[in-house]
Order: sequence, then structure tokens, then C-alpha cells
Amino acid sequence: MLIFNIRGENIEVTQAIRDYVEKRISKLEKYFEKDMKNTAHVNLKVYPDKQAKVEVTIPLPYLTLRAEEMSNDLYASVDLVTDKLERQIRKYKTKVNRKSREKGFKNLEFAPVEDTSSSDSDDESKFQVVRTKQLALKPMDNEEAILQMDMLGHDFFIYEDAETSGINIVYRRNDGRYGLIETGEE
Repeated sequence: MLIFNIRGENIEVTQAIRDYVEKRISKLEKYFEKDMKNTAHVNLKVYPDKQAKVEVTIPLPYLTLRAEEMSNDLYASVDLVTDKLERQIRKYKTKVNRKSREKGFKNLEFAPVEDTSSSDSDDESKFQVVRTKQLALKPMDNEEAILQMDMLGHDFFIYEDAETSGINIVYRRNDGRYGLIETGEE
């Protein structure tokens, strides 16, 4: 069951808009476990040039789904973002099913990322931290970490290596391929 948290920036979220967003994004419920309550955070933005941007984040116990789309029509943006989320889910399920068959895993889980913004303002500091995130790292391999990074739309992803129990970082290189940073003792 999806619970909706819909916000509007430079737009009043009318009942018609709310109903349309809920109807479209609710179609994703078929991919979730029936007894789980998930929250869909939907942010609707309208810019002065009449462009409409829709951002949707659905944190799940095993994955964080996130997509955003922009177009001239708010309803079209909702359709595009829903389609994008559905593609992400199908891609994830395909890779998980393949991994499960290859390695015999019963349940692969990804760690959700919590965002806590820093409110400290130290004007004298040359290197100011403007945002802090805390991660709950769960074991995974390189391919699973790259999949999670791509689904979140990030350029890097920190995870615990399932084989070595070390903390690793995968990142997207400028040439479009991926890099890996392995931590360990020297």
C-alpha cells in the first residue's frame, strides 16, 4: 500500500492533481509486497517558463526508487516519471532474479540512504560541510552497488563488500564506465 506525501512548489496541489498522481503512481503497487506500507514522496514544481517538474522518491527496505521528469505539461511529467520508475523496478527485479539464480541468494537487500541536513553555519571555515548523510551499509557485490547507484542517479555509491567485508566505493567515470575504490589496511 502506498501512502502519498505530495508537495507543490509554485503550484497549488488541487484534488484533481492529487487524484491523478495517486492513480498513476499506485500502478506501481503491483511490484511491492502486499502487506508493506510504503511512502511515495512526490514533489511537483512549476517554473516561470511553465515547465513542470515531477520528482518521486519511494524508499523501500531493499531499494530506494527515485525519478524525476520535466515537460511542458504537469500530467505528462507524472506519466513520464511513473514509466521511468516502472522501468527501474523491472530492471532491478531482472538483475536480482539473475543474481539469485547465479549465486543462490534468497533475498538481496540494499541500504536506504537517510538525509540529514546540517544546520551549522561556520562562516570562518574555509571548508564548510553543507550536508551530512548517514548510511546503513549492507553487504553486496560490485554489480549490485552499480545497480543501486544507477537507480539513485548518483555518480558514486558506498557499500560493504560481501566477500571481504571491507568498505568499497563504485563511481561513474567521465568515459561512462565504472571505477572501484577498495578500502583496507596497508
